[in-house]
Amino acid sequence: MNYRNTALPPGLHLISTPIGNARDITLRALDTLASADVLAAEDTRMLLKLMHIHGVPLDGRRVLAFHDHSRPADRAKLVEAMVRGQSVAYATDAGTPLIADPGFTLVAEARKAGVPVTAAPGASALTMALSVAGLPTDRFSFRGFAPSARAARRGFLAGLAQAEETSVFYETPRRIADCLTDAAEILGPAREAVLCRELTKRFEEVRSGTLQGLADLVAETGPKGEMVVLLAPSERPEAAAEDVDAAIREALITMRVKDAAEVVAGSFGLPRRDVYQRALRLKSGEGS
Repeated sequence: MNYRNTALPPGLHLISTPIGNARDITLRALDTLASADVLAAEDTRMLLKLMHIHGVPLDGRRVLAFHDHSRPADRAKLVEAMVRGQSVAYATDAGTPLIADPGFTLVAEARKAGVPVTAAPGASALTMALSVAGLPTDRFSFRGFAPSARAARRGFLAGLAQAEETSVFYETPRRIADCLTDAAEILGPAREAVLCRELTKRFEEVRSGTLQGLADLVAETGPKGEMVVLLAPSERPEAAAEDVDAAIREALITMRVKDAAEVVAGSFGLPRRDVYQRALRLKSGEGS
């Protein structure tokens, strides 16, 4: 046994859990799981399995489910326990609570009720990917999961065109091929990127290259597992007006005005609204 059963102060205790390798749990997290009055989890089975692996007993406690689809009454029940002076430990399925994982509403309600909130920090796919990718980390932005609908995803990607910091987002294996293909088209095929797969797990893989190269690779291999995509900061020089117009005219040959504007705006790192208005004028012949 590597944990200590000690008294915890009342309040909400957030637990970071491993993202793949069960040994990435911290000793403090195990102490908290062993000592909390109430246990709650995004996935109760995953937490029970983790506790079993590390020999943390339930001692008659139940693990309550709390996730994105939980009812307000479920959240109120946990907050009421804290207000009564109990310690509540909350763990997500994998990684750090609230980092693209549930927990925001629970934390917000706990703080609103004047309940102390603390965290036992630990594993996160975000920070690990930044550590191993080899891209600048002095400034970065985390964008959560890319949208599932294609139109929304393309808009999401276009919004990263001018990012002056490393951009990080999560993607599913089912959508990663389409996402990288769209990214290469909208952000430019030569944009530097890194794809991290199955971090901390047996088939962990980190691939660096251009967006087009990664898109081609994924199309060939069809990788499985959890994905983290990192985009290098934009380094585009200011675009000449004639080059933008030429790109718009070429895009209009095969695309609608809206789609052409989106692609050109992403390629040149320009505001979509401005490019859209320019495309309308060119389409009508006013800008020629």
